[in-house]
Amino acid sequence: MESLAARFDSPRRLYKRASDRPQDWLGTTPLLDLDDPKLRLKARSLVQLCRTDRDKALAIYGFVKRLPYTKRIKLHYPTARDVLEARGGDGDDKATLLIALMRSAGIPARLRYMEMRGEMLRGLIPRATPAARPLAEFWLGHWVRTDTYIFDADYVAAARERLQENGWTCGWGIHINAQLLWDGKNDAFLGGAPTDQDPMLTRLLCVVSDPLELVSASLRGNGLRYRRSMRALQWNMLAPTMIRAIRELRANSRFY
Repeated sequence: MESLAARFDSPRRLYKRASDRPQDWLGTTPLLDLDDPKLRLKARSLVQLCRTDRDKALAIYGFVKRLPYTKRIKLHYPTARDVLEARGGDGDDKATLLIALMRSAGIPARLRYMEMRGEMLRGLIPRATPAARPLAEFWLGHWVRTDTYIFDADYVAAARERLQENGWTCGWGIHINAQLLWDGKNDAFLGGAPTDQDPMLTRLLCVVSDPLELVSASLRGNGLRYRRSMRALQWNMLAPTMIRAIRELRANSRFY
């Protein structure tokens, strides 16, 4: 089987190579409202006792990971301040807050969007629908990746329990061998394998600052099919089902 890395490097790849210069991933965007006083205060409170960038990154990562994974119908893409005040969110929401807090603390951060096969979301949605997953990358002397911030620890424990009961290898957004925590040094993945070896990941979509850039018109020139209105409509239609599935997963787990 052709590796994901090989497909990324093919002449027909669907993205422009992003800059790897750390200084290019520190700025503000419409969603990463770095000048917001409450966001800046939160970042400062999280890292005030940290001595190294790794310590800062782990403190911010831990805060975002602990926020409950939730799903809601969205009328717009929430800013980092919105997510902070909501005290939870889905993968895109938590990614927005994570990247904003990292940048506010002076740590270059970005999102590498990957497309997952629909099997990864069994249990959450009624049919196999491919989905974009935000893999966060931080500059700590080199780029380090993780998507383990998306689900809080209780959700992951409940999902793994259900996977074992059903005899599934993946579902509810994770693999049975998912790595649970990021250590600030090495990559860590919910798929349980590096991205270029994970059979549940089909392609790289883009490298961006926030979820809104995933659906920007400028990326469609590269062949990216993600359109803002269609993506919002698709996931808003699935939101009620996901909300019930998440509630049921948590309610029926022995970890609650």
